[in-house]
Amino acid sequence: MNIEQTYKDAGALLEGHFILSSGNHSNRYLQSAKVLEDPKRAELLAKELAIMIKAEDIQIDTVCAPALGGVLAGYELARALGKRSIFVERKEGAMELRRGFEVTKGEKILICEDIITTGGSAMEASAVIEELGAEVVAFAALANRGFCQRKGSMVAPKAECKLPNAVPFFALEDFEFAMYAPEECPLCKSGSIAIKPGSRN
Repeated sequence: MNIEQTYKDAGALLEGHFILSSGNHSNRYLQSAKVLEDPKRAELLAKELAIMIKAEDIQIDTVCAPALGGVLAGYELARALGKRSIFVERKEGAMELRRGFEVTKGEKILICEDIITTGGSAMEASAVIEELGAEVVAFAALANRGFCQRKGSMVAPKAECKLPNAVPFFALEDFEFAMYAPEECPLCKSGSIAIKPGSRN
């Protein structure tokens, strides 16, 4: 399965001049909601990811996703693995496990995102789960922005990666984009106007 082509076909790999959530600029952007809007495509991507995870023979009881972005990816991965699906969400700025979801002491949890950049949200979810006594045994995402090293990739982790080295991280593909500080952006210098993806809608 050609993951990059799948994103392109879905209109989920955008090219232009974008302002990233970090404030930096880039000529490419991943809009993961677009690749997940087709249930059949979401199912196929999750099954590919599940194959990678099953090959490592890790015991997993539950898949937990950080809301909002990770919920669909987490649910589809849980379905592909035949596991329970839960999610954490922000309340007054902090991640919490709500809506009657519970985890038990020693329960084996996989944290799943749609995209992992530095892994900040995944680590927030992990902290919530571990505080409740469960154990985070793996991280997963459909796409890896190349800051963290996924299993099977030769892309070296960068200093910004927040995921722990001792816990495996699975993703379907590395998407490494050029990024520029706004004052150094060659696209800006050429007269192009940066947009925040989604701001056109």
